[in-house]
Amino acid sequence: MIRSLTTLNNSFNILQKKQENISANVANINTAGYKSQEIIQSTRASEVMSNHLDGPLLNRQQDIGGFTFGNQIDEIVQNFSQGGLKATTSTTDVAIQGDGFFTVQAPNGETSYTRNGNFNVNDTGELVTQEGYRVMGVSADGQSAPIQVNGADFAIDNRGNIAGTGNRLMITEFEDTASLTRAGDTLYTGQGGTTAQVGGTVVQQSYLETSNVETVDEITNLMQVSRAFEANQKALSAADETLRKAVNEVGKV
Repeated sequence: MIRSLTTLNNSFNILQKKQENISANVANINTAGYKSQEIIQSTRASEVMSNHLDGPLLNRQQDIGGFTFGNQIDEIVQNFSQGGLKATTSTTDVAIQGDGFFTVQAPNGETSYTRNGNFNVNDTGELVTQEGYRVMGVSADGQSAPIQVNGADFAIDNRGNIAGTGNRLMITEFEDTASLTRAGDTLYTGQGGTTAQVGGTVVQQSYLETSNVETVDEITNLMQVSRAFEANQKALSAADETLRKAVNEVGKV
């Protein structure tokens, strides 16, 4: 009986995490460069149940089956599929078509990666993200440095080259995007990235990559979670009633 309550508790926890994940996806439907994520669950390993037998032989036991404490969260999978491209009127908006991420630098010097090209120009003329992270570039001799544009009137070609500067956007590619860790709605951290070769991706100025969240899929997922919550609630009520009878009635026999 206690095992069934433990199993139900695990199930409720997973469903709550799924609900939170769906809410995060839906909340970012209109966030540029947002990538949806999905919670994958798996069944916990079974525990063997044995019955100890009486007789002349000590420690005799007979396997009578097994049980499991239900499911567990296996992993959270990021969906890095390409989002759509939406034209804007801002020269500071930039989109990537293909693999790769914009390389950005946090105020503390740490490097992060993003597909959200909704950039601004700060007071010192640097191209920055909405969080204030500096957008990194690569010079002709391969040196990295923050992109300096000194105003909103600048041009970027489809290879990421910034006109009149000799620099290009630093686009970082990852052979295994599963190694990336989400550090915000559209920010990621990770190791093992390589600077994309010129022409390896297409850069579009005055465009934004839209979120790849599929609204219909998220509504379907939410309905499934809701039904699972209801089923678990019924199972919990049944288990509670059985436990009540065991405590209040069986002891009277």
